[in-house]
Amino acid sequence: MIFKTDGFKLAVAVLLGVLVFALPRPEGTRFKISGEGSGELAQAVSQYFSMAPAKEAGSYILEAKAPGSAEARADFLQTHAGTLGLDQVAVDYVDGMSPKAKRFLSVLAVLICLFVIEPIPLEITALLIGASLVILGITDVKGAWGPYMHPVVIFIMCCLIFAIALDKVGLTKRLGYYIIKKAGNSVTRFTFIIAVGLGLASSFMHDAAACAIGIVTMLPLMRAVGIEPNTRTAKFMMLSLPFACSCGGMGTLVGGGRCMVSAAFLKEFTGIEITFFQWIKYCMPAAIICVPAAVFLVYLVYRPDPKFKLPDFDEDLGPMTAAEKKALVIICLAFVTWLTKGLHGVHYSVTGMIGVACLVLFKVLRWRDINDNLEWGTALFIFGGGISLGLAMGYSGAADYFANLFFPLIQGKGWLVLFVGVAVFGALVTNAMANVAAAALILPIVIPMAQLEGVNPMILALGLGMATSFAMLLVIGCPPNAIAYSYKYFKSSDLTRLGLVVTPALLLILVGVVYTWWKVLGLI
Repeated sequence: MIFKTDGFKLAVAVLLGVLVFALPRPEGTRFKISGEGSGELAQAVSQYFSMAPAKEAGSYILEAKAPGSAEARADFLQTHAGTLGLDQVAVDYVDGMSPKAKRFLSVLAVLICLFVIEPIPLEITALLIGASLVILGITDVKGAWGPYMHPVVIFIMCCLIFAIALDKVGLTKRLGYYIIKKAGNSVTRFTFIIAVGLGLASSFMHDAAACAIGIVTMLPLMRAVGIEPNTRTAKFMMLSLPFACSCGGMGTLVGGGRCMVSAAFLKEFTGIEITFFQWIKYCMPAAIICVPAAVFLVYLVYRPDPKFKLPDFDEDLGPMTAAEKKALVIICLAFVTWLTKGLHGVHYSVTGMIGVACLVLFKVLRWRDINDNLEWGTALFIFGGGISLGLAMGYSGAADYFANLFFPLIQGKGWLVLFVGVAVFGALVTNAMANVAAAALILPIVIPMAQLEGVNPMILALGLGMATSFAMLLVIGCPPNAIAYSYKYFKSSDLTRLGLVVTPALLLILVGVVYTWWKVLGLI
């Protein structure tokens, strides 16, 4: 059937982008002018705009006196600034959508469609992100391709290489044997134990590393019992890990950058500081409940075939070999540097790559092992493209437009509605941009709203840090998704279908835990 052909799917994606591009663009009535000469411009157009100072010094918010007229548009302000020779003045939309944001949204519509229905390989779709951003004038060449070598991309490569080393020396085999001895040969029980265990460990170690270790432990066992890619059993095993590891990150401040950013913004805007142990007290119960809940929801959607039984291992693995010990020491040291980043300030990617170099220098790995086993397409293209797309969402103005459009709808309705609104918006936005960036985008908007309504802003900072853990709709949503996808045991659409079920369910659980636990603690 023509409807199932890749050409038809591609045409649908392009048509969707054209439709979004053809929709009318809301110009808005308020504009921010900034830069040298902005005050002079504000005075010059005072007959058309009323003026109010912006938060930033030297910036002003202009509101059109006659919305819809030619003199109430950003173009008019830019032209007037040029006429006055005020080339340094920047004009930004406050409640409208800029032409650049409109072009971005049309690109986003096409790309999300391609990511879900996969008419072409995701690696090629990811490369089209950078190309389309340049062709449509959303960013320059450097801005489009630079994120493909973003420090987070390097960090993901480190995690994948560590997983290759653990697999090569046999440590993942030991872990698999250990779990099977405890859990028996049930696929379901094995998956629950390893996914929940590493998910909770993600509160203290990076979720990408935990996910990579879990997958390379699972893969030999899956192959040994003949679990084929794209079967329900394969999807259950390979999707449980990234979902559990994403949820686990909310448990502590070091579980994910979004937690740190949320705490930092709260301190910056309000002076309220959340300590490491306060974060654990408020958020760890949610992580402890959400991690097994996520695995259980994956189980309900992709029930494994009970005919598969993991092998009974009677083999004596003997004492650890020298290669195992060297790999364990080097990788543990790398983990220590990641956990103590707050003390030494060296980025995860730098200490991770030093660890990779040590693995080669101490002959745990050879370069050919890395070159032959690393999923370069996933590490460099898919996640790098996702970062490029997320950054473009921010600087094109599209993210600001939706934030300013969305949050006034929940203003004045109490802490619970505000919390739910922030959590839902955070969980959705973080699928198209890094969760750290999502937290950095939303908090500066909602913290002043909370203060105006008499709501404790700590509630929103904690809530956003937790909700941005639910990047479960797209492969590019977070590193664990991209790492799991790289092994090709499920399709991108399988993850999206699951995410549509799991994300709202986990948000409901999160709200329920918060409503009860925080009431016990007296936070609400």
